[in-house]
Amino acid sequence: MIAKLKGIIDSKGEDSLVIDVGGVGYLVECSARTLSALPPPGEAAEVFTRMLVSENAIRLVGFATAAERDWYVLLSDVQGVGPKVALALLSALSSAELASAIAMSDAAMLARAQGVGPKLAKRICLELKDRVPAFAGTAADAAATAQVSGALEADAPSAAADAVSALVNLGYGQAQAGAAVATALKEAGETADAARLIRLALKALAQ
Repeated sequence: MIAKLKGIIDSKGEDSLVIDVGGVGYLVECSARTLSALPPPGEAAEVFTRMLVSENAIRLVGFATAAERDWYVLLSDVQGVGPKVALALLSALSSAELASAIAMSDAAMLARAQGVGPKLAKRICLELKDRVPAFAGTAADAAATAQVSGALEADAPSAAADAVSALVNLGYGQAQAGAAVATALKEAGETADAARLIRLALKALAQ
């Protein structure tokens, strides 16, 4: 299993690149977002990879970050999302946007990707809502969600923890509730009480 390649970018195409590692050129399929994030031909680069093995071929799919690769694996687990559709999703949306869309069940955002219809977008939201990383997208959101998660793990009495607990009791997944409360915290501030956080989180979940 080849998990990472480190070498010189030899060339770039519309949906792939060739990276020279010690004189050996590896053809790597990539999303448009990955291709734009990696340096131009002639420069050194590190490409995280996922090896796909079939009866007819062995292919490498490349990513600019390990997080992007993790998203590819996660998306590929969904029925109906093959390698091509997973790359299309990663081309259309950043990792943060994917997390936010799934946490908020925003199927319309996922449907922006080529090959993703309304039914498949809803299935992605449904199957991944409890597996999506518990962050809403930005560094501030991630920090807020970390605070929520930390409060829950420590069983500390806090408005944020109470808000997440209330949303979970209403039937929302842990990650989905955490992301929504993180969004509410960003808007209302850390001094907001649980009732206000719950109202803002429900508003975010309804969008």
